[in-house]
Amino acid sequence: MKYINHSSIFYAILAALLFSLSSPFSKILLEKLPPTQMAAMLYLGAGIGMSFVYILSRQNTHSVKEARLTKKELPYILGMILLDVAAPVFLMIGLTMTTAASASLLGNFEVVATAIIALLVFKEVIGKRLWWSISLICFGCLILSVENITSFSFSSGSLFVLMASICWGFENNCTRMLSLKNPMEIVILKGFGSGFGALLICFITGGITLHIPSIAAACLLGFFSYGLSIFFYVRAQRDLGAARTGAYYAFAPFLGVLLSVIINNESLNMVFLIALLFFGGGVYLASSEKHKHIHTHSLLVHEHRHSHDDRHHTHTHSEQIKGEHSHPHSHDPLTHEHTHTPDLHHTHSHNH
Repeated sequence: MKYINHSSIFYAILAALLFSLSSPFSKILLEKLPPTQMAAMLYLGAGIGMSFVYILSRQNTHSVKEARLTKKELPYILGMILLDVAAPVFLMIGLTMTTAASASLLGNFEVVATAIIALLVFKEVIGKRLWWSISLICFGCLILSVENITSFSFSSGSLFVLMASICWGFENNCTRMLSLKNPMEIVILKGFGSGFGALLICFITGGITLHIPSIAAACLLGFFSYGLSIFFYVRAQRDLGAARTGAYYAFAPFLGVLLSVIINNESLNMVFLIALLFFGGGVYLASSEKHKHIHTHSLLVHEHRHSHDDRHHTHTHSEQIKGEHSHPHSHDPLTHEHTHTPDLHHTHSHNH
């Protein structure tokens, strides 16, 4: 029997690789576009691109049906959109004040923010190994953020990037509550909602630049680094939960640093390399964590894409169904033991 879908780990890492394209290429485009407009174009590119993918997938009669979003998810949808308006604006402002390489590594603080919010607000379980990972990543962020070690003054650019990470930490947990639904619908809502929200700020502040090639390039970048990245991120959260998906996603800054060196001709100093070691150790600890114990599932009724090759979906159908499908179904109370992650089927409490 399979309990952890290892393809979800692949989805999380693929999401990270796609998002790593954002900082180095955005750094170039920010020479033509103001930060808020850049953020708007990235999300609108995600919404437009994924809308075309969604239309094509609907024409495929063999595509697996996904659960649709409902009014019950509206609070999480609104929170996701508002936070997605704020986060990229903070990031784009930070990129104008610091290097793309530093911004990429500081993005690892999103792992810390996501995990702490998952624990305090959404009661997601975090073990000792993941706590050590969070500590190492947090210390790496501190080293990289301090502009002057002797006076402990922080660079303004670093603080804006950290603010973006905190917003995305909250947003990741909102998205986690939607992860059983159709990920394409989630990305389209994110894209158009957050994109038009940021664009509205541009019109109010008068920060609009009509440089068509840069706008087109930003939208294309948004499709890959935001649209496809968010799609795979949501698919990963479905099985891994918010904190652990965030840990795998922390691979993104490392590739972002490499791309920044190649594309933006940025150099790496000793402080940067020391911080990189802390980040590497933190990502390793988070990605190698195992969680197994006897646990009880309470009665649960919901709808999402699923298959019957595990011990959690044991309901029957009037006709034979193979592979993944979606419909409202119930889970009977069950007690068993296996390796698992804090997905939305494993929200049980722990006594330790």
